[in-house]
Amino acid sequence: MQDIIMYTDGSSRGNPGPGGYGTILMAGQKTKELSHGFRKTTNNRMELMAVIAGLEAMKKTGLNITIYSDSQYVVKAVKEGWLNKWLATNFAKGKKNKDLWVKFYNLSTKHHLKFVWVKGHADNPYNNRCDELATSAADGKNLDIDEGYEMDPERLIL
Repeated sequence: MQDIIMYTDGSSRGNPGPGGYGTILMAGQKTKELSHGFRKTTNNRMELMAVIAGLEAMKKTGLNITIYSDSQYVVKAVKEGWLNKWLATNFAKGKKNKDLWVKFYNLSTKHHLKFVWVKGHADNPYNNRCDELATSAADGKNLDIDEGYEMDPERLIL
């Protein structure tokens, strides 16, 4: 079975503010780009959403996927076991983005994932392209609602 390479990036114009993600999927000679924008979100949410979007695009299970991200938040959460602790404590002590981390975790169990941190805004053309996709999506028109962010009970004013 062919290995998949995934590059991801997220962007937020303000934190919170309009945001977007960019994802590049590569398998052999095939390449697919994904991006989407939201009207109010955070950078960390978009970094994680970029990975989720890539995983959701997979049509098969059991794939070997190497994920390149410039987000230490995402990479360290997985590689250093933060996510496992957050799941075990049901995201106690105000850990953010529970909705996306649970979604990521459920998708991640279907594949064999390896995370690699890359320096952002450097000389990696795939990371730079993901940044272009993410910022273009954040700057787009008719942005969607990031319901996990905007409808979070802790953020709603009653």
